[in-house]
Amino acid sequence: MDVSERYRAAWESYWRDTSDAPGAAIFDCAAELAAGHHLPLLAPFADVTLPVVDLGCGTGTQTRHLARHFPLAVGVDLAEAAVAHARRADTEGAARFEQLDATDQDAVRRLHQRLGDANVYLRAVIHQSEPDARPAIATLIGDRGRAFVVELLAGAKDVLSQAAQGADGPPPKLAGIFAHGLTPAATEDAAVPGFFRDLGVPVLDHGEIDLVMTEHRADGVRIDLPAQWMVLGR
Repeated sequence: MDVSERYRAAWESYWRDTSDAPGAAIFDCAAELAAGHHLPLLAPFADVTLPVVDLGCGTGTQTRHLARHFPLAVGVDLAEAAVAHARRADTEGAARFEQLDATDQDAVRRLHQRLGDANVYLRAVIHQSEPDARPAIATLIGDRGRAFVVELLAGAKDVLSQAAQGADGPPPKLAGIFAHGLTPAATEDAAVPGFFRDLGVPVLDHGEIDLVMTEHRADGVRIDLPAQWMVLGR
């Protein structure tokens, strides 16, 4: 099994083992605490008449929120099990959900051909994705779309490490991530915007923000992770 197959198998296994309960996944926070905060940062740059693609949509919590602000919201994820979660949760049919391997450039181009230029929402995916997946953002936004990217800062690893060292070990949702081999990869903070500049996609705006989790430390404090955000576009 090569790296790509192991990576996909890990996510399929994780989502199969995760219940449909809201917030069961450690990163599946309420949309008001994620996309709801992010859209005002994207709004000055985005053409809201374009569709939006939630790349790495998971359960689709954020996708359904995005569907309220764009004419079409499409949530895509590598794992079929995640797409199944998202479809079950979307009882009102607010969005569309599809399986997509972002490293498959032909599949990404076909999605772009169907949608045209689109806005892209990417929340805490880069540290868990393969480098070959990054060009998907450039393809999907084309000339008119914009991408909103939130990615962990290096300090997030320290926060997670401290949370895992409690007397009872990692809290359950964090332990589930570790059990499936999905620990955050190390990425230098300055390298993330560089990934996109190398693809010919400039950073139009950026800043820092907390990435809200659904897990808590033993003392009851929610585990929020330091992150950076950026708006990308040509």
